[in-house]
This record gives sequence, structure tokens and C-alpha cells, in this order.
Amino acid sequence: MYTQPIALRSVLDPKYLEYCLNKQYNIGEWKECLYWLRGLNDTYRVRTTSGFFILRVYRLAVTESDVTYELSVLTQLKSILSTTNTKVSEPIAKTDSSLYTVLDAPEGKRVAVIFRYIDGTENVLHDEESCIAFGKSAAELHLAMDQVILNQPRHDLDTNFLISQPFERIVNYIGEKNQAVPFLNQFVNALKERIDAIARQDLDWGLCHGDMHGNNNAFQEGIHFTHYDFEWSARGWRAYDLAQVRGRKRQLEDRKEHLWHALISGYRSVRGFSAQDESAIELFMIVRRLWVMGLEVTFIHNDFGVLDYSEEWLVGFINEFRSYKLV
Repeated sequence: MYTQPIALRSVLDPKYLEYCLNKQYNIGEWKECLYWLRGLNDTYRVRTTSGFFILRVYRLAVTESDVTYELSVLTQLKSILSTTNTKVSEPIAKTDSSLYTVLDAPEGKRVAVIFRYIDGTENVLHDEESCIAFGKSAAELHLAMDQVILNQPRHDLDTNFLISQPFERIVNYIGEKNQAVPFLNQFVNALKERIDAIARQDLDWGLCHGDMHGNNNAFQEGIHFTHYDFEWSARGWRAYDLAQVRGRKRQLEDRKEHLWHALISGYRSVRGFSAQDESAIELFMIVRRLWVMGLEVTFIHNDFGVLDYSEEWLVGFINEFRSYKLV
């Protein structure tokens, strides 16, 4: 029995964040803190006498260990990429040289990080030139990631993380007796078998961005892209990373094929990507859709509410999965 109020997920007041954080940073006098974006985490835009900054308050499920992992990857990538046109978001050090703060929130402890503001534009990759440039940038990022040293344990972007775990979450949500479960079980098993088979073809494996869909994971500044949101970064198949760009939904349907060829040619101008890797892209696009379904399930009760995730939502995914004709 609850004896005091408790929140599933709060939105922290900007004034509270200013009170907690402004004296911990040497970034000038705080003039404004605006709640900027509600995503999986909460993003605020901070304006000080030194300029603009981005404040990210991670959701409760993101632990200190998760954040220290991400910050370690970003810090190493900043150094490795210093002589290239590709950049990554830069965490701002506090006066004590640490990079994050643990805040008290109604639902528990949440981690906060301030990043340097990216003064660029979101390139939606609607033209050939942009796709070539993004492909080159993705290749430069993967080259740099080959040099990153992982200093703490981290899951892999393998079939367990990408397929088995999402499937378990989906079944837990819809119930084991739901009529869709037998098909989903067959579909998942067939998908894992296909991935296991192509993985034996020596696909490119290494540290991935993990969420490289080209919508909101990079801003273009001049001639280069700055990548951010490395929360899902882990070792995996590079074809999975690029499949997320291939499967993006914000391109005209009759242009997608042409723009994809432009992107992959840009990638190959910097870094190798075998025919076997490219042939795996379509399968990893399907994997990504299952993973997205499992991700949505994770946030239904705490964030989204169940209204929009009932029978129609389930039928939509089932019909999509049937269209792939894996079973």
C-alpha cells in the first residue's frame, strides 16, 4: 500500500534544475532553462551568458553505469574524430571535472548531463548530396568506433537483445494466450535463424551507434555531421546500424532506392562495406521493426498510456510481419 505520492515519470521544473546545477558548472550565469523535448529522456535548452547548452535528464531506467558508458564512448570519439569532418556531441565538464549529476526526482534518482549546443540543422536526407555526405560521416564514425576501448561491461546488439528480449516484452504485454502469440513465436524463430545464417558469412561486427536512423541522431553543421544520442551504442553488426537509415520513413517512396545507393556509395568511399553486409540490410530492417515494437511496449505503462496500443496497434504490426513472408 502506498503511503505517499509516487510518480511513474515526472517532468522536472526548469527552476529546480537551475537550482541544482547552475553552481556546478562554469558556463556563465543562467538566463533561461526551457523544457525543450520529451523523448525517451527529457531535454532542456539552457541559455547562459556564454551561450546555449543542452541539458539531458535521463529517465529513471537509465543508470549511472549506463551514462558513464555513454560518456566514455563520447569522450573517446571526440578525440579520435578531431581531425575529421564528423563530430559527436560533447558533454560539458563540471567544476569538479565530473560529467554528470544525480538528481532527486519524484520517481527516484535521475542522471543529468549538460552538452555543448549543436548549432546545426537536421538534414532529412532528401537529396543525393546529403545522402552521400551522411554515408561518409557514418563510415568515419564506424572507423573511429573501431578505436574506442570499452572500459565496462555492455550488452551486445545480438539476436538476444534485438529479437528475444523484445519478443518476451511483447508477449508479457499482450498476454501469452493472445491469438497473435503463436505467429509471433514462429516469426521470431524464423528471424533468428535467418540472422544466424547470415552472421556466419563474416559480417562486419564492431561498436555501433545503435540508433542511426538519420532522423534525430545527427545535425549538419556546414560540411560535417555531428552525431548524438549514443544511449543504445554497443557492439553489433554494422549492417544493423545502416539498416536503420535504410528503413527511415521520411523520404519519398519513389526516391528511397536512389537515395540509399547514394548513401552507401558515400559510405564505401571512406570505409569498406561488403556485398554480404549489404545483402543483410533488408533482414536487419525487419529486426529493427520488431525491436521498435518491443521498445514501445517498454514505455506504454509509464509514458504513452495504453489507449493507442491496443488491438489496432497489435494488428498493424502483425500484418506488417506477415508481409515479410518469413513464415
